[in-house]
Amino acid sequence: MNSIVKTLGEVGIIPVIKVSDVSKAADLAGALKAGGIPAAEVTFRAAGADKAIASMRAAHPDMVVGAGTVLTVEQAELAVKAGAQFLVSPGFNPKVVGWCRENGVTITPGCVTPTEIEQALEFGLDVVKFFPAEQCGGLDRIKSLAAPYGGIKFIPTGGITPDNISAYLAFDRVIACGGSFMVKEEFIDKGEWDKITALSQQAVNRVLGFTLAHIGIGTGGAEEAKSLAGALGGVWPQEIRELPGPNGPAAFFLGSALEILSSPGRGSKGHIAIGTASVERAMAHLKRRGVTFDDATLQNTAAGKPRLIFLAGEYGGFGVHLLQN
Repeated sequence: MNSIVKTLGEVGIIPVIKVSDVSKAADLAGALKAGGIPAAEVTFRAAGADKAIASMRAAHPDMVVGAGTVLTVEQAELAVKAGAQFLVSPGFNPKVVGWCRENGVTITPGCVTPTEIEQALEFGLDVVKFFPAEQCGGLDRIKSLAAPYGGIKFIPTGGITPDNISAYLAFDRVIACGGSFMVKEEFIDKGEWDKITALSQQAVNRVLGFTLAHIGIGTGGAEEAKSLAGALGGVWPQEIRELPGPNGPAAFFLGSALEILSSPGRGSKGHIAIGTASVERAMAHLKRRGVTFDDATLQNTAAGKPRLIFLAGEYGGFGVHLLQN
């Protein structure tokens, strides 16, 4: 997976944009960034798409901007010359894909059948667009196609909404989703940048799925932790679950909301665990916001994905860590 695709995966959602007025492109990019989405796919369905791409890249060079609905080699050349960092096509065009591979350009062609996926594999691709996603069977079809082709991942586009994006992204073979619900033409035409920013923020919240996982309380040892868990359980009846450690109980969970540690733990007042649908995406999002992490606390899943990490420092006396839902 190259760096551009990796970045798109960390963002999780790629706004698919039709820009009819090139003069609005830079403001549109700013509205998306303000909402937490530093990526865009500008489609060649509108004249001047290459100029819109160039405008976005010039105004916001830290954004990842690509070209969509690329149907010909000539459009591909035009898009790349304008600064497009990736190309997207609705179907599999061997000429366009071949040109991109020869010129080191990232492309995700549309593939919805086994034959098309095998064509993509022949060209050395490992990420494809699945379009139109909902109309072609949605997540169930993606899972069916993914089963025999272990090396392929997908970017579903078409019919993606705030209500279904989380389900798509929960499948580990989905890199990101393309969507237009936060960048409808009417919003762009009217210059409703605040609305686009607000809808982008809502989309990011759906992608990250932040929740309060639990609160942690530190103690001086296992006996104190067990006693406190029992006392709190008498006030708030919950199942008490012991979390084993290398030298005895590491903690006692009161239900799922309260963790009583057998040590002082991090944070002078305790810690707050923030659950998320993707620790990896949440880390990337928060880093863009200037948040720093204590890399020494990183824990990975068996598959090598981030599972838990503490933010650097304390927040009101509390340590804070991200936790995979």
